[in-house]
Amino acid sequence: MDIGPFSSINVSLETLIFYFKLFTPIAIPFLLGLIFWHLWKEYVRRDFINKEEYILLELRLPKDTWKGPAAMELVLNQFYQTGGENTFLDRWWRGKVRPWFSLEIVSIEGQVKFYISLRKAWRRVIESALYSQYPEVEIYEAPDYAKSVHFDPKEYKIWTCNFVKSHKLQNAYPIKTYVDYGLTKDDMKEEFKIDPMTQMIEALGALGSNEQVWIQFIARAHKGEQLKPGTFLQLTDEWKDSIKAEVKKIILDFKKKMNEDNKEDERAAPFQLTAFESNIIESLERYSTKYPFDVGIRALYITKPDSFAPTGVPGLISMFRQYGAPNLNGFKPTGGSASFDYPWQDFMELRHNLVRKAALSAYKRRCYFYAPCNEKSFVMNAEELATIYHLPGNVSRTPTLSRIESKKAQAPGNLPI
Repeated sequence: MDIGPFSSINVSLETLIFYFKLFTPIAIPFLLGLIFWHLWKEYVRRDFINKEEYILLELRLPKDTWKGPAAMELVLNQFYQTGGENTFLDRWWRGKVRPWFSLEIVSIEGQVKFYISLRKAWRRVIESALYSQYPEVEIYEAPDYAKSVHFDPKEYKIWTCNFVKSHKLQNAYPIKTYVDYGLTKDDMKEEFKIDPMTQMIEALGALGSNEQVWIQFIARAHKGEQLKPGTFLQLTDEWKDSIKAEVKKIILDFKKKMNEDNKEDERAAPFQLTAFESNIIESLERYSTKYPFDVGIRALYITKPDSFAPTGVPGLISMFRQYGAPNLNGFKPTGGSASFDYPWQDFMELRHNLVRKAALSAYKRRCYFYAPCNEKSFVMNAEELATIYHLPGNVSRTPTLSRIESKKAQAPGNLPI
């Protein structure tokens, strides 16, 4: 019997109800199991991280430093630690995670200092690596400077953002590194060196009273071997794959352009990349041969409400401009205070204050990769990290850069007993 135009809908609803009753006893336990698994992972990870002891080391630079960023690259190679989470039991039952390190450059009223935050268990390894390249450096366990600032909009005005790579193929292209600036020889005379980090140090040293800038580069070893999406137990390195694909694309695009330009010219020269394409490919290939890290960059500009400088924010952003190149990669600010460009985006700064509070808390925790942060990272290799974080040589003459006044020296061997 025809029951009208809604008969098909009635049949469909009955069918849906039938299948809902059929699969609900299976689906609900499955969904609850997924939720429990996610909560369990977060719980055991937090438990492991909270039980670890973390320390903050201050690096006091020697008065005369002749080492370049290449020395710091060798140090950073020791930060590439993938152990601790190799087995299923380690990762999902004990909650272990591979170590991360927070490399920090801080200016408090123009006084510039270098810090490294790490698990206490790794102190000996990191100190040995630093002393091997910088024998004159002094390393102290320092109190946490970040604890001196608490969130109070009436007492502190905070502008914060993260920095990410600016190229649309974020992980495929490197930034402009110390190699591109010609800092590959430690014996190069100081007057001929162009250290890109000097611009940052000078800007930090120019801060005035009640002004602070905190910059942290949080890094952990990038584990390239991961399951390839859509495959069964097939491992791939997405970072290296993206670099290889880009090199191939550059060559194919250039060949295509050359073929179109020389289509009617029988005497055309044989295929040969120009210096522009060759330099890009050389940078990409060098980029893929060094230790990769997952990196997050966080920056805070903190002042008293009446000391907030109009040039403070543009100055902070411009500190990273020298690491960019039109044919390679660079940095751009994202998130945080950079999310609010217009007054109507945030009534009475309610959302902005939540962002500031979260950023200050995340900075103090030195967290990035796991809860409660879980922010998206990008890949940098040891050469790139050494470019943006190294102990500056005498090319940097910033008077407020903390240095050791005298050099260490061994006692003469002919002293009387």
